[in-house]
Amino acid sequence: MASIGAVAALLTVSSVGAEEIAPADVLVLPQADVVILGELHDNPIHHANQAKAVAALSPAALVFEMLTPDQAARVTPTLRDNEQTLGAVLEWEQSGWPDFAMYHPIFTAAPAAAIYGAALPRDDVRRAVAEGAAAVFGDEASAYGLTAPLPEDQKAIREEGQMKAHCDALPEHLLGGMVEAQRLRDAALARAVRQALDDTGGPVAVITGNGHARTDWGLPDAFARVAQGATVLSVGQLESRPEETPPFDLWLVTDPAERPDPCAAFKTR
Repeated sequence: MASIGAVAALLTVSSVGAEEIAPADVLVLPQADVVILGELHDNPIHHANQAKAVAALSPAALVFEMLTPDQAARVTPTLRDNEQTLGAVLEWEQSGWPDFAMYHPIFTAAPAAAIYGAALPRDDVRRAVAEGAAAVFGDEASAYGLTAPLPEDQKAIREEGQMKAHCDALPEHLLGGMVEAQRLRDAALARAVRQALDDTGGPVAVITGNGHARTDWGLPDAFARVAQGATVLSVGQLESRPEETPPFDLWLVTDPAERPDPCAAFKTR
């Protein structure tokens, strides 16, 4: 595990390579144009770490996977400090995301940062399942890598991951479409991050799930296609020690969140 001093000494992102760090090291992350802060959505420890990292980074922009561009535009300086009012303005309870109380400290950690949203309308995500990510994304699909077919080995791994994420209850004919929906979300995040970096000059902090933060085929891959030369640092947060090196620049392990069995609903069918 890298020490705080060792992490602080990493002056360029290119010198970072899948290093495990301690939770306290989020206070001294290496500088980069874009810092992606992964999470398991329902783990409050992960959000607390994100808030600490954002406060230390003092980014010019914050990009949220959880917000649409319209929602992001509703976040004003006068609203940020009021958790209840901001949550209501964002219609957070209707969004399906975990308790806003876990996310609110991230908004206040960098009070001057511009807020950007990368979430897509649900109908667009559903269309991607049936029509493919490129058809839904539009004219820039090729630039973000969406028109190129996935390598067969990667496609198989990603489909297996979708099946596991859905408790082995997903019909096999939907697996490819679910992967396409994930590709669409990765590209939408990359597009929002690119806009945020262009608008503000960075640094940009990104709040997103670990699946989008992974460096092999997530947001970092899509972003690199349209922002050559920009430096990116991806930080993953896990709940147990992985058997293999995880696909992040830096990663840490926290206590797991208390949660009901996510597959219970499938077991009763």
